[in-house]
Amino acid sequence: MENATITTMRAIPSLIAVVVLSATLVAAEPVEWKVVSVHDGDTLTAIDATNTQHKVRLQGIDAPELRQAFGTKSRDRLADLTLRKVVRVNVHDHDRYGRVLADIEAAGMAWHYARYSKDAGLAAAERDARSARRGLWADKSPAPPWEWRASEKGRKPEPARK
Repeated sequence: MENATITTMRAIPSLIAVVVLSATLVAAEPVEWKVVSVHDGDTLTAIDATNTQHKVRLQGIDAPELRQAFGTKSRDRLADLTLRKVVRVNVHDHDRYGRVLADIEAAGMAWHYARYSKDAGLAAAERDARSARRGLWADKSPAPPWEWRASEKGRKPEPARK
């Protein structure tokens, strides 16, 4: 029992450090990070001043999946805007996958993700892009990524049976 208490006591400073680190990542002020990779139109990886990597999910938008129409164009547009650049990141929270949730302009290559965001600016940006038929809105019938993902789940083949 004494060893368990000592082990627990040693773990407490580490736990406190993790809690403090997590709290500092939800910053009131924007932070500057360098973008080192872009996964798709709404997810990128950036490093901070200590070279710590952060996977960032852009809050309030949902970009097409890579295999979906405009998926690679959406990713490429985000890369054009951010890759290998120092960007200001306004951290809000973390999602269920541990990614940092942060703001960025939609630029006509993503949907306003109204299910998770009530941001009037993003809603207006989407309306403007739609009416100008800019970005993915140039497509005759763009499919929202959440609908596309749901349809793809039904298409996946059954695993082979032994």
